[in-house]
Amino acid sequence: MIKIGENIPDFEFEIFQNEDIKKVKLSDYKGKWLVLVFYPADFTFVCPTELEEFANAYELFKQSDAEIISISTDTAFVHKAWHDNSPAIKKIQYPMGADPTHEMCKVFGTHIPSEGLSLRGTFIVDPDGVLKAFEVHDNSIGRSAKEALRKLQAAKFVRENPAQVCPAAWSPGKDTLKPGVDLIGKI
Repeated sequence: MIKIGENIPDFEFEIFQNEDIKKVKLSDYKGKWLVLVFYPADFTFVCPTELEEFANAYELFKQSDAEIISISTDTAFVHKAWHDNSPAIKKIQYPMGADPTHEMCKVFGTHIPSEGLSLRGTFIVDPDGVLKAFEVHDNSIGRSAKEALRKLQAAKFVRENPAQVCPAAWSPGKDTLKPGVDLIGKI
């Protein structure tokens, strides 16, 4: 499983985006922040609520120079069918990645072998392809695009301001800390 501070592998996989299915590599996104959103399967209950929330926030992610890629073990053709039949999924403009071999899920630690599905996992990757943050949890718990955006903004801020760190619940415009200068507990 990939760990924080490690480079992500350069997977090649199919995506569905803008009514098109094509092959891409993760390295095609080098130079941008990546937010990889692993989810269990298309045509489910919680997944469309999350993916729609990410779709509604997509412009905010793009303003942070980030690309979202949602990924499940479904094929790109299943993504297209879901997109064509679900009002929530029809809002998605970001790439929907296909991992039918489960290789990406295995490397990112979201694979559920007994089900052939992925856990819900969000992975934030910097422009150099280095994993900066992740969250993986049970499939019965939906995640927040707003919190993923906040984590992305914090990771981006720290990269651009290496002498500073972001305290709990930091958001853009809030105070940061300078290690060795600020006292612990001062927020």
